[in-house]
Amino acid sequence: MKNILITGGAGFIGSHLALALMRKGHHVTVLDNLSPQIHGASPASDSALYRSVFGKLDFILGNVTEYKDWEKAINGQDVIIHLAAETGTGQSMYEVSRYSEVNSLGTARMLDVLVNRKHHVSKVIVASSRAVYGEGKYLHPVKGAVYPESRDVRRMESGDFNIYDDDTVLQPLPTDENSLLHPLSVYGITKLSQEQLVQTVCSALEIPSVILRYQNVYGEGQSLLNPYTGILSIFSSQILQGKNICIFEDGKETRDFVHIQDVTEATLLCVESEKADNEIFNIGTGKATDVFTVASHLIRNYGNNVEAEVTGQFRIGDIRHNYADISKIEYCLGFHPTITFAEGMQRFTRWVAAQDIRDVKFRDSLEEMKSKGLLK
Repeated sequence: MKNILITGGAGFIGSHLALALMRKGHHVTVLDNLSPQIHGASPASDSALYRSVFGKLDFILGNVTEYKDWEKAINGQDVIIHLAAETGTGQSMYEVSRYSEVNSLGTARMLDVLVNRKHHVSKVIVASSRAVYGEGKYLHPVKGAVYPESRDVRRMESGDFNIYDDDTVLQPLPTDENSLLHPLSVYGITKLSQEQLVQTVCSALEIPSVILRYQNVYGEGQSLLNPYTGILSIFSSQILQGKNICIFEDGKETRDFVHIQDVTEATLLCVESEKADNEIFNIGTGKATDVFTVASHLIRNYGNNVEAEVTGQFRIGDIRHNYADISKIEYCLGFHPTITFAEGMQRFTRWVAAQDIRDVKFRDSLEEMKSKGLLK
C-alpha cells in the first residue's frame, strides 16, 4: 500500500483515479481548490465530481500556488500525481497570467517543497498534454515527416483549414514521444514547462518522474459546467437544450478521444510499475476521429432533432489534427485501450442523460473570445 497525493483529485481524471487507487488498497489524499469553472458555485450540490470523492478520502481544500498547502499535502506521501491545472487552449490565450501561475508556478512550488523539506516522496507523475506537440507530425510527399507551424490565418479566413508546407497539403501522422515539441498555445507552453521543471528537478533529487501526455479524455463524470474545455460536454449541453451544435472550421479537424477508463488504467500502470520511471508516455487510442463524427454520434445517441452547424469560425491557437502513437506504452507497460469510441460514447451519453443539464454559457464564451480577437 502506498500513500498517494493527487492534486486536482476532485477533477475528472483525478476523481476516477482516486477511487481506482483506493479500490487497490492505496491511501489517497486529494489537494483541490474546487474551481467554480469546473465544480460550480456550490460543489456540494453542483459537482458530481466532488460528490463522487467526498467523505471517501483525505481532502485538502487548497491551491497548488500556495507553499503552505503543498507542505501540508506532501507530508507522509510516497507518490505525487500532479493533475491540478488550468485547462483550455482558447481561454489560455487571454488568461495568460492565470494559466502560467497555476500550471508553471504551481509545479515550481511543488518542486521547491521537495527540494527544501523532508519528505518520503519516491515518484512524481505529472499530467501533460498532446498540446506540447502543437500540430504534431505530418507527412510531406517529398520531405517525409515534418512538423508544421501554426496555420496561416488568411487561408483559414478564406475557408481553407488544411496544413501546408509551402503549397503542399500535408497528411497527419501519429505523433510519437520523440516528435518535435512546439506548442502553439499558452496552455501548451505551460504543460511543456511543467514537464521540463519536473524532469530537471526530480532528476537532481534522484526521484523518478513520469510524464503522461494525455490526448482528449472523455467519459462519465466529466464536468458539464465548463464552456472552455470538453467538446463532448459542450455539444451535449447544446443538444439536450434543443440548440443546434456550433462546429468550428469545417468539422473535419480530428482528435484522439480516449475514454476515462483507459486513461485511469494507463495511469495506474505508471504508479505501480518501475518500468515507467523516468519515461514519457502518450495516453490515447492511436485513432483519429473528426469533430463532425463526434457531433453525429451525440445527436443520434440523444435522439434529439437538432442540426450540426459548420460555422467556419476558428480559434487562434487551435490545431488541425493530432493523434497519438501509443506503441511505447504498449511495449513498455502492456497498456492497450479497450473502450472503442462507439462504446465510450454510449456510456457517456447514458450518463449525461441522467444528469441535471444546465446552460454552460458556451455562446457567451465565444463572444468573449471574439471580443479579444481570438475567434475569427
